[in-house]
Amino acid sequence: TDELMIVNAARALGNAAAAGKGVCFVGIGLPSTAANLARRLYQPEPVLIYESGCIGSKPTRLPLSIGDGELADTSDSVVSVPEIFAYWLQAGRIDIGFLSGAQLDKFGNINSTVIGTYDAPKTRLPGAGGAPEIASAAGQVMVIMRQSKRSFVDKVDFRSSIGFGEGKGHRERLGLRGGGPRIVITDLGVMEPDPETCELVLTQVHPGVTPEQCILNTGWQLRVAPTLLVTETVTEIELETIRALQAAT
Repeated sequence: TDELMIVNAARALGNAAAAGKGVCFVGIGLPSTAANLARRLYQPEPVLIYESGCIGSKPTRLPLSIGDGELADTSDSVVSVPEIFAYWLQAGRIDIGFLSGAQLDKFGNINSTVIGTYDAPKTRLPGAGGAPEIASAAGQVMVIMRQSKRSFVDKVDFRSSIGFGEGKGHRERLGLRGGGPRIVITDLGVMEPDPETCELVLTQVHPGVTPEQCILNTGWQLRVAPTLLVTETVTEIELETIRALQAAT
C-alpha cells in the first residue's frame, strides 16, 4: 500500500514537471521518497529543493534528514536558509510544496505539532519545521499520508500548516500567496478539493480499494466524486525503481 501511494505521488509530480511546473519544495519521509522516485522515472526531471538551502538536489539514496550531506553534495547550488525561504519560496518561485503530517482535516489543514491540546498534549510531535511557509506560499501543495480515522480527522487538533482554513475564501482573507492543497494521495486513493467548498472529495481509488473503505477510514463524512476513477496499475519499472531506491538507504 505504501508503494501504491508513493508511485501515484511520483506520477503527479512527473505530470507537473512535464507541464513546466516541476520546481518542488520537498519534505523528508514519504514526500522525499516520492519526489526522488519521480526524478528517476520522468523527463524533464522535477527540480528538488530542500529547506536546508539545497537547490536541484540529486541524491543517490534517500536522505535521512534535510541536513543530510548527500543533499548538499549533489545539489546544483546551496544557499542560506533565509534565502531559500525569502527569495525562493515567499517570492513565488516554488511550483509545488510536497508535505505530510500526523493529521489532515477535510479542508487540507495539517497538524504536525501535538495530538490533544497544545498546553497538555497526549502526544507532542516533532513540529512543523518549514511546512507552514511551504503551505502558505507554494503555487500548490501535494500531500501524501497514510489514511485512517486517526489521521484523517474532521478538524485537526492543532493547525500547524494551513490548507483552506475554515473553507473557501479563508486563504484569500489571510492574504496568502499560494494556491493551497490540490491533491492528497493516500494508501487508499486520491482526494481533491471541491471547487465550490474546498472540502476534500474522493476522486480516485487504488486498484482493489472500494469507496466504502475510504469512507470508513476517514473522520469526516467523505464525499465521493460522481465519476470515481481507478488509479493505473503500478508497473514493473516503477516497482523496481522504488525498491532499488529504498534498498540504497
